[in-house]
Amino acid sequence: MKICAITMVYRDYWALAQWYRHYGALVGFAHLVVVAHGADPKIAQICPEASILTVPRDDLSGFDAARGRMLNGIQAGLAEVYDWVIRTDTDELICLDPSVHDGLASVFEGQSGQALFATGLEIVDTEEGLFGVFSGHYSKAWAVRGGIPMKRHGVQVRPRRVAAFDYVLPEGVYLAHLKFANRDALAEANRHRAEVAQGPGDGLPGKAWEDPAHEARKVQAQVSRMEALDWAAAAQMARDALAEGPVVDQKIGLVRSRSFKLDCKCALPDWFPALD
Repeated sequence: MKICAITMVYRDYWALAQWYRHYGALVGFAHLVVVAHGADPKIAQICPEASILTVPRDDLSGFDAARGRMLNGIQAGLAEVYDWVIRTDTDELICLDPSVHDGLASVFEGQSGQALFATGLEIVDTEEGLFGVFSGHYSKAWAVRGGIPMKRHGVQVRPRRVAAFDYVLPEGVYLAHLKFANRDALAEANRHRAEVAQGPGDGLPGKAWEDPAHEARKVQAQVSRMEALDWAAAAQMARDALAEGPVVDQKIGLVRSRSFKLDCKCALPDWFPALD
């Protein structure tokens, strides 16, 4: 089985280093594709064995929509060569519970669907340490085959196929969002996010990018106040919420996980990947 992983990045160097190391161990460094949003020699230094594709950064109008269409095109091309294409943001890691899976092969073997979703959680660096907060928002589609496009954290299929689409959420597979997992790296990345949000053009990222430092303080304070549960209990609550089935948009053929956010935090398990 041939599997590759792809991401797109702009100056988020700490997250890129985590992504490269993590997915290189999962699929092999030669099967990593990094789309550089603007020429940046530092990306090759961080990802020496990955294939790097540089695209222009001269017009950020319609930022998210244009980015999504481009990545779907690249993803479809990779699907001509690979059985499965993993696609995540640079600050997202697919983590496998070793009591359930001994590698990606056991996740993909026997799957009949065209896309896999994961139980998502936000990783937050607080004064008390790292905590996870499970979230439907990050229970995203993360692997596809056959060129099926991703959209709005889900996948897009022909509207007439939405009702029968196979929503697959494998047990023991988690998507960890690292945006708030390292406060020093976040401060650096936030400077670039604010520049993008305040720049010229239409359709730029929204309010969270306009004042990202305020958002970071708000998230950290919220998590600090949350009740702490053990990992197993919190993970089961998240899976119970997702087990109600996906949200579908018949009009555009969108299938995504339902939204939820647990009002509790949990310490990360011993097997969770170490972050530099």
